[in-house]
Amino acid sequence: MQLGSSWNRRGFLGTAAALVASLVAPRKLHSRAKEATGSAKVSGFGETGNPYEELGVSTVINCQGTMTMLGGSILRPELEAVMAMAGRHFVSIPELEVAAGKRIAEMLKLPDGYSALVTSGAAAAMQSGLAGILTGDNENFIRQIPDLTGMKSEVIIQKSHRNPFDHQLRNTGIKLIEIETRDQLRQAVSDRTAMMHFSNFANAAGQIKVDEWIKLGKQYNVPCMNDAAADTPPVSHLWDYANMGYDLITISGGKAMRGPQCAGLLIGRKDLVAYALLNNSPHEDTLGRSQKVGKEEILGMVKALELYLREDHDALSREWQGRLDRISIELTKIPGVSTSFFIPDIANHVPHMQISWDSRIPLEPQQVSKMLRTSKPSIVMGGGEGRPGLAMCSFMLQPGEDKIVADQLSRILREHSA
Repeated sequence: MQLGSSWNRRGFLGTAAALVASLVAPRKLHSRAKEATGSAKVSGFGETGNPYEELGVSTVINCQGTMTMLGGSILRPELEAVMAMAGRHFVSIPELEVAAGKRIAEMLKLPDGYSALVTSGAAAAMQSGLAGILTGDNENFIRQIPDLTGMKSEVIIQKSHRNPFDHQLRNTGIKLIEIETRDQLRQAVSDRTAMMHFSNFANAAGQIKVDEWIKLGKQYNVPCMNDAAADTPPVSHLWDYANMGYDLITISGGKAMRGPQCAGLLIGRKDLVAYALLNNSPHEDTLGRSQKVGKEEILGMVKALELYLREDHDALSREWQGRLDRISIELTKIPGVSTSFFIPDIANHVPHMQISWDSRIPLEPQQVSKMLRTSKPSIVMGGGEGRPGLAMCSFMLQPGEDKIVADQLSRILREHSA
């Protein structure tokens, strides 16, 4: 769909409805779809089975979790098959986005009047969601943003909720208004206020908590966005904040859901989700044109969500804890080494293990981390989230890697024991 002189909200929503309706008509797919699950013979680049090594880049054992810097997560074979099917056909991207959003809303049992949009990540969802609030379906506003002439221009945020990801909000041209107290929030609301933003992982840090923030937003008639990018598990966070009444919620697709790394979800009110799509690729002359999400990622996100909802999350948690237990047993055989376990309150809410040692091992945690990174195979393990020593989680480990981690770390600590 192109932006044109006759383009308006009624036209967009009418077309969107027609696009959704068209999906119920039976269609014949090309026989090429049957090839999707087959494995192609690779020659040249990739023929060794490890294209990373062919480029001189080392793969790593990931003890840090679903970090974007490390590539997010590992795709399930079933998901890869669906994405391969998607890559064998052409389709209207706006039509696909509307249909995928409808399916996602049904799977999550979102409140009436809510839908979803697959974006190129949670950060992209933040930018597109706010852009939609600012512009609505006004073609001129969509073209001129981040010039906010004629639009609202401020977003209220708690000071303790500021973080590097709010750059995505600032990309729209808005000014962030920092507040700390309820009274400051009341005074900050004005006719310039476009939105109130909440960083979910910072819930404990601010004076105004997640449930009260949306209540105040409703009181002041200001749309509220909740950035809950890394906040699954628990799986209920996929619908909790919509049920609280948040107008928009952003979720990362390439983390615990193990969807495509360059995919995320914008969940929210249907009108705001529609406006976000109008500010996003594939539409031209929009702020989000650079944040392209392909047909493969859109279908991949739907499939990833389906698979994630089917999982036995309690069993997975026990499996992750079991991996940590096995590593702990080996490490605590070393004099001076101790371990403990914790689960972050929010964001990466999975079993973690703290590893510490006394003066019998004269090494700083940063030194051990560097030794692990430069070992063969390379292991990435970071600091302890404010705790002494090193910390790790196991939910991105592949089968057998827990033994490799235990062996490598034990070897390093033993070799440097006094």
